[in-house]
Amino acid sequence: MDQPAGESLGADLTRLAGLHGVATSYSPSPGRTVTASATAVVAALAALGVDAGTPEAARAARTARERELAERLLPPTVVCWSGEDPPAALTGLPPGTRLRVETEQGATHSGADLLPPLPPGVHRLTATAPDGRTGEAHLVVAPPRLPTPRGRSYGLLVQLYSLLTHHSWGMGDLGDLTELSAWAGRTLGAGFVQVNPLHAAVPGAPTDPSPYRPSSRRFPDPVHLRVEAVPEFAYVGDREPLRSLLERAGRLRAAVLDKGALIDRDAVWELKREALELVREVTLGPGRRAAYADFLAEQGRALEDHATWCALAEVHGSDWRRWPEDLRDPRSAGTARARAELMDRVDFHSRLAWLTDAQLTDAQRAAREAGMAIGIVHDLAVGVHPDGADAWAQQDHFAAGMSVGAPPDAFNARGQDWGLPPWRPDRLAASGYAPFRRLLRALFRYAGALRIDHVMGLFRLWWVPQGRPPTEGTYVRYDAEAMLAILVLEAARAGAVVIGEDLGTVEPGVREALERRGVLGTSVLWFERDWEGDGRPLPPERWRSGCLATATTHDLPSTAARLTGEHVELRHRLGLLTRPLEEERAEAAADTSEWLALLSELGLLRGTSGGLSASSEEAEIQAVHRFLLRSPARMVGLWLPDTVGDRRPQNLPGTWDQYPNWRLPVADDRGRPVTLEELAASPRLHALTEVLRAGVETQVDPGLDAGGGGARD
Repeated sequence: MDQPAGESLGADLTRLAGLHGVATSYSPSPGRTVTASATAVVAALAALGVDAGTPEAARAARTARERELAERLLPPTVVCWSGEDPPAALTGLPPGTRLRVETEQGATHSGADLLPPLPPGVHRLTATAPDGRTGEAHLVVAPPRLPTPRGRSYGLLVQLYSLLTHHSWGMGDLGDLTELSAWAGRTLGAGFVQVNPLHAAVPGAPTDPSPYRPSSRRFPDPVHLRVEAVPEFAYVGDREPLRSLLERAGRLRAAVLDKGALIDRDAVWELKREALELVREVTLGPGRRAAYADFLAEQGRALEDHATWCALAEVHGSDWRRWPEDLRDPRSAGTARARAELMDRVDFHSRLAWLTDAQLTDAQRAAREAGMAIGIVHDLAVGVHPDGADAWAQQDHFAAGMSVGAPPDAFNARGQDWGLPPWRPDRLAASGYAPFRRLLRALFRYAGALRIDHVMGLFRLWWVPQGRPPTEGTYVRYDAEAMLAILVLEAARAGAVVIGEDLGTVEPGVREALERRGVLGTSVLWFERDWEGDGRPLPPERWRSGCLATATTHDLPSTAARLTGEHVELRHRLGLLTRPLEEERAEAAADTSEWLALLSELGLLRGTSGGLSASSEEAEIQAVHRFLLRSPARMVGLWLPDTVGDRRPQNLPGTWDQYPNWRLPVADDRGRPVTLEELAASPRLHALTEVLRAGVETQVDPGLDAGGGGARD
């Protein structure tokens, strides 16, 4: 039954919106349709450069759009999947149309009608119709699907900043990631380590601690550098300043590990920045200088823009929209002059990007050398901060005045506004998805796999006009076929696995489209119920195989907290419950009891592995992971804090300063921070990982073919 909401939409506006991929209604649940706000529809169209502010304007824009679509020979981007039938964009051309293709490899193909087999890539296509009309398009030729991950593997999931060693400067770094990967691969038999997004953050005091709202997704954050691992560190002439910085870093580390302090990213970066300024004074040797020059040439204007933004932010602050007007345009003469004047700082930030890229590459190499089939799984955030470098450098590709979020649902009646500007689908298509291609190529330089946060965003995003509540937004559709083709093309080139975070409300057909192209999904135990049947926990044999299966994520309670109900108590203390405490407790206990009953029925609650005289909690956590191994999931993830009984979530959605999101170190069941060195010696960790290691070694599914996915030489 339809349930309208908001203003009525005229026929011209409705038709116009559809022609531009702007939704005029949405279905928050089966059988229920909500009409989108006319204000949101008009605002979304305006952000796409379409005037629909009056009925007359909407009618004129509709007529113009229909004429444009009727007259054009080709859309801006055409997708061809190797070995599959040609797309409608080609089969629908007038008979006798001649096609000419200039491949990215430099070859040229021409002829009548349909194309010959072409190599994978993004090529240039020109069509000439018999009546003389011509059309040009970007032609994306992609493999039909990504290879199946090699064998079956389990791995560790961790927020890198939370993993400290006795060498960290107050938060986890890339040296710690390298140590974790080498140890987990060699000693634990793990096949991968998944980390949070390591994108560059917006500088400031305080810095936004969320790794999911970065300044740039294209370049990594140098706060993750292991300063001592930079080759030039050993040759700094004046050692006294470095000794002082190392002492201060030790105090930061001790405050977190021994005194209960929160991770202070700003303090860590201030120390590292000072140290890196000293390191930069060391002259690069000929080989290092050549490598740096190659990096600069390879990254080109994108790196120059990023480093320029960083240099300008040091002078004018991190919100580029408040800079002097001539600096708000990355291509202006004023920006060019400022870049020349700040060339020393531009070079400094360029060098930081190079050093961080090198350490990320080293971490992936160490993981592979340790025997990991996949290695490091990096995380791609859904968007970028509106103040940051990408939003400044790519203004022509972002929808001005709009923000990404989520519509109201059963869990959040007010909807969500994530404060992230969305890409314009029309500008992406016109550029052949150049920003998306370059972003993926940059990440796949050092990733064995890529997790895509909110992978549904490849299909559509909820746009919220700035200044309006999230309830007054609307969905805007992207060309999912093109987005998926670019993703598959770049991942296949890198030999990498792709995992889509597809939790929550997913429109029909999305999971099927992802599976068809070899993109794995994400399955979390507590959400896997028979929602179309009796609602009870889904037996393991009914889980999908094409997924990463886990017990929890960074946004959810730890497994120990879930089993004990402590997550309900935490939300109660923070005033986040919407129902009486006893109701919430009862519902959580019933949910847990149903799962424990299934674990018992399957014979998985049989005591602990490793000969431990352990608590029932440890036995239950092991049973949860035995259950995951009973599923056909190709990848099984272990939340690293679960190995020591950590109670605290890394992020508690719905909170800001009420809870220390993104600032907690990994801790044991008493809340005491635990270093990587202590984790490596933990009997509890070894008992749990032995369950997983034995499971992936003895329960190999012969259907999990040894394709090329994830294997990188």
